[in-house]
Amino acid sequence: MSSLEFNQLLVNNAEFLKPFAITLTRDSEAAKDLFQETLYRALANKDKYNVGTNIKAWLYTIMRNIFINNYRRKSKQKTIFDNTPNEFILNNSQQAVVSGTAESNLRIKDIQAAIYNLPDLFRNPFLLYFEGFKYHEIADMLREPLGTIKSRIHFARKLLKSQIQPF
Repeated sequence: MSSLEFNQLLVNNAEFLKPFAITLTRDSEAAKDLFQETLYRALANKDKYNVGTNIKAWLYTIMRNIFINNYRRKSKQKTIFDNTPNEFILNNSQQAVVSGTAESNLRIKDIQAAIYNLPDLFRNPFLLYFEGFKYHEIADMLREPLGTIKSRIHFARKLLKSQIQPF
């Protein structure tokens, strides 16, 4: 396929991308940027387009991938840095907040009882995982396949969730 034919095919099938871009971004300016980026990437990668392939699906895929990559990039950039000085007030005369240690101790006892009521098959891998061992280390220690260990820990969590009632 020649460049002229590809460009004509792209122009004829580009208009349907605009509503899709608005649906993804929910912002008209961001949608315009996404639309432009999609057309640019399509032109830059025209050698990867196979003749006979559904051009709309190909362009949808490019747009969706660009949107997902941008979203991931932005979510990583939203890290908040605390630049405030770490000044603490000592010997403050205000009333201190007392935590409910009795209630939290009862809660811990409930959780421990639920863990120890698990069947041995689930309790042992779960406790090892809870102590900080990695899945593959637990599998080596218990001489079980890795998938078996993962599923036992998963089922142990499910059983604990069903047994422990939220506050």
